[in-house]
This record gives sequence, structure tokens and C-alpha cells, in this order.
Amino acid sequence: MKFLEYTPLDSINLFLDHLNLGESIIKGNLEAFSCKQTGTDRKLSFSLEQEILDYLEQSFDSDSHLPVEYLISRSSRKTLIYLVLTLSHMYPDYDFSAVRSHLYFREEEWDNFKQIYDMYLFEAAREWATANGGSSFIDILTNAIDEVVKIKDCEIYSYNPDFDGDHPFLEKGAIWAFNFFFYNRKLKRVVSFRCCCFSKLAAEEFLGNDVLREEEEEEEEEEDLLDDMEI
Repeated sequence: MKFLEYTPLDSINLFLDHLNLGESIIKGNLEAFSCKQTGTDRKLSFSLEQEILDYLEQSFDSDSHLPVEYLISRSSRKTLIYLVLTLSHMYPDYDFSAVRSHLYFREEEWDNFKQIYDMYLFEAAREWATANGGSSFIDILTNAIDEVVKIKDCEIYSYNPDFDGDHPFLEKGAIWAFNFFFYNRKLKRVVSFRCCCFSKLAAEEFLGNDVLREEEEEEEEEEDLLDDMEI
């Protein structure tokens, strides 16, 4: 998987990097990847494929009722592996299991994504409009994703792990979080969109040390500048 740089994503990522909504803070990120595999990806891909095949064999041998229908198709397994490889690039310090991950991926329609957007990002959309002359955040977001992967030709997946598990994006103190993946099979590209909201108190604890330190340094610089002007 190769990280792709697309300028239209940059302004959105800058806006969602640390969006202060008063009582809460949103952190979001859009990333684009090519499914062209590097040497490391090929090794991981082979390992994930073997994990899935072993799981299928075990399921058939035991005559269990484990959910395996999706994994029987080679095309579906390939899609799952691309999605897990994308997760691995997003969170390089975490080892993802293909078998466990497939339980949390769910294919969605664009309308499902739009409902999540309307539910969770309505305040962010209002902030964007205020800061950008009334422009529509959903239109900007849609156009940016479409430029990379052509939404009408995409398969859309959400990733919803259980909150009791060990997952890298279930940050402490999160009010809500979502992860969407837009996969264009023809172009062999994936766009990931992850977003998480913290209460202001939790954000100060979780993000606090770095963010507060930056804010304090900025305040100190402003005070030093004022002192120099007075002198």
C-alpha cells in the first residue's frame, strides 16, 4: 500500500486536526492509498490470506456456525486484505487480524455514510461554513473523496470494533468515533476517513500534554513579544 498525496484532502485534514467546539474537540483525518503492494505488504498479505484459509478449514472441519460466507469468495478475501493493509498503514504499531477484522467491517451505502455525517459532523459543518464563506463541508468532502476514488464506482465499508476490545482508535474518553473506507476496485485505491470526538476534559487529558504545551508556548511567545514592544 502506498500513501497518496492529494491536495484537496489537505484543507479538510487541517480543519479536522483539532477542531474545538467548546465542550468537545473533534480530530479527523482523510488518507488516500494505492493498493500497489510493497515487499512488506506482500509478506503481510500472504500471512493474512493464510490466516483466513486456516480459519475456513477449521470452520469446515468443526462444522461450526462461524460467519465464513464472506471469506469463501477469493474476491472478498482480497478486498478484506486490502482493508486490513490500509488499517496497518494507518496504525503501524498495531497488529490486525484479518479474521477478527472481518467481523467488524460492514459494507455500507453512501446514504448510510451521509446519515453518520449528519449525526456527528453537523457542528463541524457549521464551523466550516463560518470559516469558509458559507461553503458546504459535505460538498467539499464529497468532491475531495470523489477526486481520488470516484464515489459512484466505490464499495464503502465502515469499521466498527467492539468497545471492549483492544483497538488503537478507541481512544480513552471518546464520545463517538467512526471509520469509513472508500474502495475503488478498478483504480485499486482506498480512501480512509476516521473521526473521533472527545469531551473537552478528556481531550485535555488525552491530547493535553502536547496540545496544551503548544498553546502555552504560543502564549509565552506573545507575552515576550509584548514585553519587547513595551521596552
